[in-house]
Amino acid sequence: MRIVLNIWRQKNAASAGKMVRYEMSDVSEHMSFLEMLDVLNETLIAKGEEPVAFEHDCREGICGSCGFMINGVAHGPMPGTTVCQLHMRHFKDGDELVLEPWRASAFPILKDLMCDRGSLDRIIASGGYVSVNSGSAPDANALPIAKETLDRSMDAAACIGCGACVAACPNASASLFTSAKISHLGLLPQGQPERDDRALRMVAAMNEEGFGSCTNIGECEAVCPKRIPMEFIARMNRDYISASWTSRPLKAEVGGAG
Repeated sequence: MRIVLNIWRQKNAASAGKMVRYEMSDVSEHMSFLEMLDVLNETLIAKGEEPVAFEHDCREGICGSCGFMINGVAHGPMPGTTVCQLHMRHFKDGDELVLEPWRASAFPILKDLMCDRGSLDRIIASGGYVSVNSGSAPDANALPIAKETLDRSMDAAACIGCGACVAACPNASASLFTSAKISHLGLLPQGQPERDDRALRMVAAMNEEGFGSCTNIGECEAVCPKRIPMEFIARMNRDYISASWTSRPLKAEVGGAG
């Protein structure tokens, strides 16, 4: 089938970018979206032109490396799907698609469809680790955890850090990502020793990176390829407020017995 691509081309972070039009006349419906871009790049290289830069790794929807806007939607039109899992059978012959990188001040563009998402890594690093001395590793079933709690923790841990939530949010908020990383540890017994400090540090790091504030628009949940629910944002806010209150320095009591 025939597909028309309008792709954002930008040589480097310091250069101005522009949309460039490409026509592909022999696209198989069995190709994944990234395989279709591979074919485009092979054609460009054969012509002596610069290939389109885009990030990818596992191509199985696990690593979170791939990701860009397709017709204004993060990861494209299919819900719960990364770009690498999106197939051309979901498009029609003659479709014209616009491909752009994630656009957020905390995600500076590196080249074409690639941007620097190191800010997400720095948020994770700020959370630290569980430092309690627990001795040798216990048996897996030695610490009973309620199934509901375990399921919610695993739902949060499913986040792959692709950044689609930031790209889709009108405020460029990283609240869904940060709340998932805080919650998947904070829900488990092993995560309790550092729970308050983790919430304070990670929210502070998120703000320092220049992400916007959450106003509960819901675009983050709508485009998340792992369907992370917004309820984790409320949990993050509760943890942050609680930790902020309990970490306040005690004030000296005024007055006393007469």
